[in-house]
Amino acid sequence: MTERLRHMTVRFARPFSLDGHDGTFPPGDYAVEVTEEPLDSMTVVAFRRTKTTIALPASNVASASRQLVEIDPAVLEAALAKDAEAA
Repeated sequence: MTERLRHMTVRFARPFSLDGHDGTFPPGDYAVEVTEEPLDSMTVVAFRRTKTTIALPASNVASASRQLVEIDPAVLEAALAKDAEAA
């Protein structure tokens, strides 16, 4: 079995920042991709997350409008929770 990709969209209602990434990002919908690899198990089909990325507006890449950056899932969850609290 090979790794699998899960795609999802997260929505921020307000400008937000992410620990470990410079700047503030505008509200809107953001594409998130989660890469998972299968666990070696004879009894259960299970996967472990190996990488999470989010597509952010490009800040210092002149030729691109977006940049795909790796993010800690806990940082993303914290930013989403903070955005929900402010609502």
